[in-house]
Amino acid sequence: MVQNISETDSKRRGRPRAYDPHTALLGAMDAFWKSGYSGTSLDELSAATGMNRPSLYAAFGDKRELYLKALAHYWEMSLAVMREDLAEDRPLPDSLMRAYEGALAIYFSGDGRPRGCFVVGTAVTEAFEDAAIRDSLMRGFLAFDSDFAARFRAAQEKGELRKEADPAALATLATAVMHTIAIRTRSGATRAELEAFARKAVGAMCG
Repeated sequence: MVQNISETDSKRRGRPRAYDPHTALLGAMDAFWKSGYSGTSLDELSAATGMNRPSLYAAFGDKRELYLKALAHYWEMSLAVMREDLAEDRPLPDSLMRAYEGALAIYFSGDGRPRGCFVVGTAVTEAFEDAAIRDSLMRGFLAFDSDFAARFRAAQEKGELRKEADPAALATLATAVMHTIAIRTRSGATRAELEAFARKAVGAMCG
């Protein structure tokens, strides 16, 4: 009997969770992306993740902690896409355009209307009151600046960019273009219009 109980307990402890944390996090991110942080209810998060409230709290903490995890995941995802697109094995204008096209692929993902940027659409409005969200924004934007600056420096070393160019200043401009594209996505601009906008910006930065 003792052996049977022990075996049963072992099996119970070894059972996998009834949900996939990554899939649940993506579901929560979709819910926040649609309605914003303040506009997303716990019931909507439960429906989006397929988890009841106790399970949701146990896995991710409260609503704010879940949002911060979703925000961190979005930064990780978007930065990974941009770093791959900014690879140095292609000309600078091509790299920059691929970075903007990669962002547009994210902004126009999902069903229905374009979603735009998760950060711009959900975090900017909350940053004024929430220090953790504000810190996440600053770190994310600085990461964008850093990656763009590294790409401009590499292009300058290869002679693709004029010697008097300022890679740091160009990086700030490149990040600002990314923000503008994100905002214009939410305003109703088409993907073709935004690609044309990005192409003009790339021409100005590389000229």
